Amino acid sequence: MSIFIGGAWAYANGSLHLGHISSLLPGDILARYYRLKGEKVLYVSGSDCNGTPITIRAKQEGVSPKEIADRYHKEFEECFSRLGFSYDTYTRTDTAHHHKIVQEIFLELLEKGLIYKKEIEQTYCQHDHQFLPDRYVEGICPHCGANARGDQCDACSSVLEPLELLDRKCKICGNPPITRLTEHFYFSLSSFQNLLENYTQEAGKNNLWRENAISLTNRYLKEGLQDRAVSRDLPIGVSVPVVGYEDKKIYVWIEAVSGYYTASKLWAKETNSDDSTFWNSSAISYYVHGKDNIPFHSIIWAGILAGLDKEALPTHIVSNEYLTLEKKKLSTSKNWAVWVPDILERYEPDSIRYFLTINAPESRDADFSWKEFIYSHNSELLGAYGNFVNRTLKFIEKSFNGAIPNKVITSVIQDKVNQLYNEVGHCIETASFKQGLEKIFEIVRFSNKYFDEQQPWKQIKDDTESCKQTMADCVYLIANLAHILTPFLPFSSRKVKEMINITETEWRVFLVKSQNLSNVEPLFERIEPVRIQEELDRLNIQSV
Repeated sequence: MSIFIGGAWAYANGSLHLGHISSLLPGDILARYYRLKGEKVLYVSGSDCNGTPITIRAKQEGVSPKEIADRYHKEFEECFSRLGFSYDTYTRTDTAHHHKIVQEIFLELLEKGLIYKKEIEQTYCQHDHQFLPDRYVEGICPHCGANARGDQCDACSSVLEPLELLDRKCKICGNPPITRLTEHFYFSLSSFQNLLENYTQEAGKNNLWRENAISLTNRYLKEGLQDRAVSRDLPIGVSVPVVGYEDKKIYVWIEAVSGYYTASKLWAKETNSDDSTFWNSSAISYYVHGKDNIPFHSIIWAGILAGLDKEALPTHIVSNEYLTLEKKKLSTSKNWAVWVPDILERYEPDSIRYFLTINAPESRDADFSWKEFIYSHNSELLGAYGNFVNRTLKFIEKSFNGAIPNKVITSVIQDKVNQLYNEVGHCIETASFKQGLEKIFEIVRFSNKYFDEQQPWKQIKDDTESCKQTMADCVYLIANLAHILTPFLPFSSRKVKEMINITETEWRVFLVKSQNLSNVEPLFERIEPVRIQEELDRLNIQSV
């Protein structure tokens, strides 16, 4: 089976924060799981280096947009690598390869009559002598009354056009812009109304999308799809490949989502592989992002794929709700955020991965609090899982000279582990990552209870064979727990596998062949609770 996983592309105009990671982490869990299942996986993403936010940042710093894009692309690559993200291809939107494929997509849609020219009114700033990119226009959302940008309202998730905004202002100079006539290309999105209605209905019926994706997409469909501009007067980006219009750029919403396809083509080119299996009707695809990106995947990308006659419309839309920070909305402008490069300096990647999964905003907003983060590390990772691994392996070192006892595993325990593989696999495939991790930690708690009830410290004196049985059962539990946890906690799983000397690479129950342990050391270190206040102070100081 071919599994395509697309992680949303972050704007390369500033560091990643935990909100980004919270919405992107499911992609890596899926990729690692499906590889263990032996499926053909292509997991791609990249940095969005063409957007207006980069131009704005470059202007503020007095440097070129490329300098900003280079800086943050490099930082993103480092952060994803340190967090264990296992992309097959992580690229960027300002490469010649991306530009070429996007232009080919544009020309194919143009040839099919799905892109057409139209004269429109567009916001123009007389003070700055330029047509304004959508994000350079700010004002009041006509739907909910919140402050919004010219392309989207974050408060109500409406996709907007700048002229819809009330009380418009130019982001550069603050003056109200005027409107001027200009010619642009439009994508005939309205022609896909029926197709996308049926497609969304099917996804809802089969529970393939998150609830927020179904309801938001239905809202757009109910309002009736509008044709959307696919070109803009922008300083950077992919040039429109039509004679006389080269100064115009292909609008970021069509260009950035096309990145999934261009990254797939790049992977095929670099690995000398065929990527066509990921774009036919038998492929399963997961698109992983935050809820503000839903319409770009469920309507716009689906419409583009349909226009290209691709049968692989997104099958699963994994759209997280928002992550708040200490019960307040994340704000990059107010510096109210936990920045990824910063948290990675002080905490283990598996601690971050664990907390963001067990506390994921899968169906409603979730909160990151330093108190909960540190408590969950100490009680769950260290106190439950790490403790079970450590006490078992240390006992074997001390009582059996590091030799793992060889016994037939108790059938009740074998049944529990077998069931766990099936249940967790189902949870991952249906994008219920939080539930999957909860099920694993139920077995972690069962394992600790089993250890306590068997009392191996007494068995070793009274009945050595019973003690060997207990230890064999516990090592079997540890080995399989670490294996099932591989998609969630890859770093600690690798550590456990090295200590027990196992090399299992398939998603299946396995027995640990009798052998010696290697370099037993604690899986996790305790985080002192005093750090909670230190982190809160740091957060409050940076956001002043």
